[in-house]
Amino acid sequence: MRIIFFIVIAILSFANINASISFSGTTYKVITEKAESSTGLNNIFVLHDFNGVQMTYTATTSNAVKWYKYSNLGGGYAEEISNVSYNGKSSTINLSGTKDLGYIIEEGSNRYYCWVVDYSMHQLQLSSLNFATEQECDMIELLFSGKANRIVYYSINGASKELNRDIKLSYNSLSYNEESESYEQIIVEESFPFLNSTFRATSPLCNTEFTLSGDKYLKQWGKEIEINSEFYNTPTVEAKTNATQVVREIENEQKEETTLGGSAPCEIEFKAIYSDAVIYKEWQMSTDAEFENITMRINEPITSYTFDEYGTTYVRFVASNASGSCDYISDTYTINIGESRLECPNAFSPNASEGVNDEWKVSYKSIISFECHIFNRWGVEVAELNDPSQGWDGKYNGKYVPAGVYYYVITAEGADGKKYKLSGDINIVNYSIPTSVSE
Repeated sequence: MRIIFFIVIAILSFANINASISFSGTTYKVITEKAESSTGLNNIFVLHDFNGVQMTYTATTSNAVKWYKYSNLGGGYAEEISNVSYNGKSSTINLSGTKDLGYIIEEGSNRYYCWVVDYSMHQLQLSSLNFATEQECDMIELLFSGKANRIVYYSINGASKELNRDIKLSYNSLSYNEESESYEQIIVEESFPFLNSTFRATSPLCNTEFTLSGDKYLKQWGKEIEINSEFYNTPTVEAKTNATQVVREIENEQKEETTLGGSAPCEIEFKAIYSDAVIYKEWQMSTDAEFENITMRINEPITSYTFDEYGTTYVRFVASNASGSCDYISDTYTINIGESRLECPNAFSPNASEGVNDEWKVSYKSIISFECHIFNRWGVEVAELNDPSQGWDGKYNGKYVPAGVYYYVITAEGADGKKYKLSGDINIVNYSIPTSVSE
């Protein structure tokens, strides 16, 4: 007899009863799966097999109990089960000779819903595990021989749902360790609810073999099985890169708000750590962000480079495997070198107040060559500076020179190609010197 109306009402006003379901006639643990709330099911039961198994419901009241079964059509097409045996509050049906089905147990106005799976009809079989001839760089395609089909159950309204068999694929790969700045070997484990003859997984970063094992039901029954692949030579490459600028703490150098670059000469260290399959590798420098005009190639993974030309340089790290089938391109580092500047003060006070205008220094930016000569009024050179970061402390031959007017001559060149020929007065003021400088 088909039951339609009361099932629909039951779905709309589902009553969850404190039911007791038990199974007898099996030596294997009955595995209970939690059903999605949208299915209307109280439980899903997975049995090793149905041979000689009985399913018993123990009622909570003295009301008459009726059993119904349904298939993929849903509870709207449930049929009443006639061969139910009763013993007090317990009612029992035989599962032998049946298939995966849903059950509705009616106790008065309350109903209990479940789906029962015969695992022997879905027995996991693992025969072989191989690799497809053509492989992508990020994913590996594996060829599976055996049986690991979907285990499907149906909700009260006939919606198809799937149990997760949790079939495990395990293999070695590499993971980058930020602290040690190195790639370290790890074990990767991926889970699959079922398997087709071909399936995909994340490609490993090192050569490895693959192990397929499962499923979670066999594992709980102590009957887990596994197979191994042949050794796989990975084509996949990866790298981690960084660029670190050498910081110059020079107070008279004009700073510029930029991530990399600023005032030339600018020294930057580039570092790349890469995975096992990398054979070809280089740092590339270009005048354009698309790297159509590569001006420099450096084959060392760790290198320092000094940028001393005005403008923008784009830098990236490129790596590939032996065949060139897989490659890695890092993010682009943008180095901006600003235009040059050179300004000269006209007065200072050596030995007057320590740290306060007690040294004569130019203010500069992106000056790549510099020569400065300082003379007294008689033309005697009292100081020579060969770097813009250097300053004159007001001494000649180890002694402070007298207050007065001195003269500088500067020849310099900027990173932007600008030539500087500067000259002017230096006034030493606000201090007294007991001894004079010899001519």
